[in-house]
Amino acid sequence: MTETSDTNVKLEIARQVLRTESDAIRGLVDRLDHNFISAIELVATCKGRVILTGMGKSGIISRKIAATLSSTGTPAYFLHPAEAVHGDLGVIQCEDLIIAISQSGATPEILRLLETLKRLGSQIVVITGMPESPLGRAADVTLECRVDEEACPLNLAPTASTTAALALGDALAMTLLVRKGFREQDFANLHPGGQLGKRLLRVDRLMKTGDQVPIVPSATPLPEVVNIISAKRLGMTCVSDRENELIGVITDGDLRRHIFEQSDLNSMTAADIMTNKPITIDASSLAVQALNLLEKRRVTSLVVVDDNNRIVGVVHLHDLWRTELF
Repeated sequence: MTETSDTNVKLEIARQVLRTESDAIRGLVDRLDHNFISAIELVATCKGRVILTGMGKSGIISRKIAATLSSTGTPAYFLHPAEAVHGDLGVIQCEDLIIAISQSGATPEILRLLETLKRLGSQIVVITGMPESPLGRAADVTLECRVDEEACPLNLAPTASTTAALALGDALAMTLLVRKGFREQDFANLHPGGQLGKRLLRVDRLMKTGDQVPIVPSATPLPEVVNIISAKRLGMTCVSDRENELIGVITDGDLRRHIFEQSDLNSMTAADIMTNKPITIDASSLAVQALNLLEKRRVTSLVVVDDNNRIVGVVHLHDLWRTELF
């Protein structure tokens, strides 16, 4: 066999694996039915935790689905079925929901759990290629995950079946995400670390607060306003009333314009030169939203206010740049 033909054989094997696994996922699409909806409602209304279990490769898939559920607002854990019958069953409570993955539906280690699970009253969802199997018949909801063949050339190693189970688990997690109204802000709260976490940082994690925020009453003489702006080094100051409610802002640009327009600056107050109805943002907004607003309005700072328009902080363009998000 020549080097070229050997390369072609290897590439064809790889392509066939991908075709087989993609066919396995496509085969699930038309088999989704009322059982899938029932599974969604069981998980969404679960008062306890979602516990996933599976042996071997199915166990690895179970771990990944548990991680995806947890990261999208559904508390989920993996329980090794063999270790469960040797002391770990105590983690399961009556209000927990069990999702068991078994292509054959006859995994001995999981079958041994059934008596305990039924005694506790835990509800069970089974993902299996054999709905009529012992596990399939014992489940409260059975999701069929049958594949016509494995991607393994010997049709032995779990490949297409595990890919299909993983895809079905993702479908569950993403449908639950929408069902629960999970938002970008919720995702940000659960992913504070890494680049993804940085991109989803909220404004309240970046804004200046307390003594760092320049604030002056509306009656403050202009020379004092200049001192405050210089001291706080944000190129602006908020103007507030007695209740700390935002009524305006004054920027370096506002000061420069009035220097050329007015002859007696010492007699002026903050109220005379402030910009009314300034641009503001909510503390729960994402950093990327703040950046988009700053760029769109061509300003360098946003005042952060609460629901009553009271000042809670200031977010500056430099604070966003320092996060290395953009």
